Amino acid sequence: MGRAKKMATVTSEGSRLERLENLALILAKQIDICAKDVVDGPKTMPQLSRQYRETIKEIEEIKGMEKDDDEIGKILSARKADGKPDTVR
Repeated sequence: MGRAKKMATVTSEGSRLERLENLALILAKQIDICAKDVVDGPKTMPQLSRQYRETIKEIEEIKGMEKDDDEIGKILSARKADGKPDTVR
């Protein structure tokens, strides 16, 4: 991915994928900072982690990470085709 750019720059010039990748970099840096902060870290870590996971998921969807040779991807595709939810218990 590279270095994080200012979000204003990426928002005005970049594609959706570039914006999401930049956001993932920024969130990752903030998570690292948050992990070291014993006072506010426990309060902000869950929100940052959730946003990071959602961002990564969206990046993977755009890039088409669900490949035919991916065993988990096959299972999820089969479940989706059967009208079942994506989650497996």
